[in-house]
Amino acid sequence: MKLGVIGAGNMGRAIISGILASGLVTKADIIASNATQASRDLTAKLGVATTADNSEVARADNVILAVKPQRLAAVIREIAPVVSTQTLVISVAAGQPISAIEALFGKPVQVVRAMPNTPALVREGMTALCANSLVSRESFAWVQALFATCGRVEEIPEGLMGAAGTVSGASPAWVYMLIEAMADGAVRDGMPRAQAYKFAAQAVMGAAKMVLESGMHPGALKDQVTSPAGTTIEAVKVLEEHGFRGAVIDAMAACTAKNDRMAEKAAEAQESAAAAEREEEDAGTLSHILRAFKGGDKN
Repeated sequence: MKLGVIGAGNMGRAIISGILASGLVTKADIIASNATQASRDLTAKLGVATTADNSEVARADNVILAVKPQRLAAVIREIAPVVSTQTLVISVAAGQPISAIEALFGKPVQVVRAMPNTPALVREGMTALCANSLVSRESFAWVQALFATCGRVEEIPEGLMGAAGTVSGASPAWVYMLIEAMADGAVRDGMPRAQAYKFAAQAVMGAAKMVLESGMHPGALKDQVTSPAGTTIEAVKVLEEHGFRGAVIDAMAACTAKNDRMAEKAAEAQESAAAAEREEEDAGTLSHILRAFKGGDKN
């Protein structure tokens, strides 16, 4: 089974690395495209074939579209002629709904929408998946196995893709901010910076693992750390006074709203393209009628 990756940047290479490590697909069965020679050289170091021709990659049985959202439409128009109903298309473009992808192809296509995050680079990613009705359960299970090589995977309704993009796709950014702030606090208390980063990062990773593996509510885990009249509850009090929870929730709401606007923009572009096609068809029909009418006059 051939796998093509269009736009094998950091995320695309992370996916390829995970797949190769798992043995799900062999090096000989993977081909990837990049816009620049420098990017192709980095991808080639993984031992897979590379090319600048997206259409060549799109001839694979399964095609991952790992391009930026603003490049998605142009890439799909480029590869649409060689993509068939048998091709399984997997898009990781943020804010681009399945309906918009289907419309860009202009024909029935199997589409899976994926929302991975950057920790996939170290195989600790979180990926949300959904698919259209043309994707079989067997094919969907294969996609789940593919992204499981880079971390955890969950199937969700497409309506929750915006929420998933926020809570796992974007959230590493403010988790890094938290780690940086924790390290700054440790530096203020006299710890060397390099060591402070290790302590802060390990604390966050360990806390996350406790949530995932213990099955306990995060609030209950917090309570285990906050002894009565202790130091931790003093820190919790300051964070609450500064609106820590509210700031995080508001930031996530802003992120999801941006995702929704991107989806709306994609839908508007889809409608505009459809309207343009209808106008072109109407103009062609009118032209045909006029030619037929003129031909009739001559007779």
